Amino acid sequence: MMSPDRRAALTAGALLIIAGVAGLLAGAVEHPVLTGTDYLAKIAENAGRVSAGGLLEFVEAGTSAGIAVALYPVLRQRSKGLALGAVALRTLEAAMYAVGGVITLSLLYLTRQHVPATALSDAGIRPIGDALTGVRQSATLAGAYAYIAGALMYYGVFYRFRLVPRWLTGWGVAAEFALLTACLLATFGRTPVTSYTLLILPIAIQEYVLAAWLILKGLTPERHPTRPAHRAGTSREPVRHATSRRLTSHPPEPGVTRVPGSSRTRSRASREAAHLTHERLSRGVAPTRDPHAA
Repeated sequence: MMSPDRRAALTAGALLIIAGVAGLLAGAVEHPVLTGTDYLAKIAENAGRVSAGGLLEFVEAGTSAGIAVALYPVLRQRSKGLALGAVALRTLEAAMYAVGGVITLSLLYLTRQHVPATALSDAGIRPIGDALTGVRQSATLAGAYAYIAGALMYYGVFYRFRLVPRWLTGWGVAAEFALLTACLLATFGRTPVTSYTLLILPIAIQEYVLAAWLILKGLTPERHPTRPAHRAGTSREPVRHATSRRLTSHPPEPGVTRVPGSSRTRSRASREAAHLTHERLSRGVAPTRDPHAA
């Protein structure tokens, strides 16, 4: 029977592949249409292509949240806070991608209401299209920020508890910071984050490698070494003898008899017995036997 950890790894690996493929296909389908000054005319001429791109954005949104949800039972056992944070942030990422999909389909609806294509550059239509594409770009950027924060949370759990090899986790963390650089450049440069291909490529490749590892190898929790059990037939007497040697390393005081056990009580009793014997001898009375004597 498949263990819960193995089931979670298989599910997360499959969702990673689906999310990556959906994102690549959506970009390949939409980018030629949604760029350029005449993008509204292109949308009107490629309605099927734009519709497919919008649906792929919804698939990417759903699988992005599903990855964190699939890993949550495993991550919760190690760090409940980071597990909840990853789910919350990747759900926010999914919501932003869904907003982008809705806007893509809205652009298609907008162009359909204003045919022929020559009228799409009308002063009353173009500002609406520009505003919608700007919101779509901002939503995609916000989703990327949420993705980076959420992914770093479960990469932290991966690294600490060695759920996947640390070289793979380290690769993911470094790639996330490269993606963060792309997001910052897009934020201050007012350009689409998808235009920084070289900074996005490391995390794209890493996620496919991570997906393959989760599917083929699964999650490998760190096994803490246990203390060796005491073997049957062996003796611990050397330890006891060493302890005895430490206890008897100092010579006893003069007139004090060291007896194992409560030495202070026995030494005091011996001194009292010696004192009584001295008094009896001074009075001419025969001494009695010391009950503590060997």
